[in-house]
Amino acid sequence: MSDFHRPSLPGQGLFEALAHDTDPAEVAAAGHRIAHLLVRGPIDRDDRDLVDRVLHLSDAEGLGVIAELWSHAPPDTLSGALWRLYLLREWVHRQPRQAAAEFAAGRGFAPVHEMLAGVVEPPGADEVVDLVDTVVRGIVVTDLDVVLDRAAAFAHIVGVGRGQLDDADAHSGARLLDMALHLRRAAALERSGSLH
Repeated sequence: MSDFHRPSLPGQGLFEALAHDTDPAEVAAAGHRIAHLLVRGPIDRDDRDLVDRVLHLSDAEGLGVIAELWSHAPPDTLSGALWRLYLLREWVHRQPRQAAAEFAAGRGFAPVHEMLAGVVEPPGADEVVDLVDTVVRGIVVTDLDVVLDRAAAFAHIVGVGRGQLDDADAHSGARLLDMALHLRRAAALERSGSLH
């Protein structure tokens, strides 16, 4: 692999090959390229073909297959930011009532974050799921920094809320606050043109 920015990727066998004993650097490079194509858009016909294959795989197998390529990416990279968005979305879809309860518990302690997150009144399970889906769908638009800021605000409020509940799990609440910091940092890098 001579060019990190445009690693060669096999055709249909891409994800099967990556699932086995593949070099971690190749997996990272493939995840990096796919993240950039999904967010920044394809440049040429080969890029468009790859995006089509990735989207087809996402429809057939779920986004998790693709997101797994981003799981080891540093938080201050595009791939790392997408991984955190994916984790947030998956958790909210699996536990929407818990997410809504923790959001409700945290919102009074983080009013600025609440306005940025943009959850409608009242923030029930459906509204929280809608928010996260809206944020994640936004990764294909030009305002990625806003998407990342909104996701950070949501993670911050939920992390604070988790700390307010009686059965609070302080460790996982702290991890959500860390995620919020990482997403905010990624948003700042995106605004400066440095999120790669």
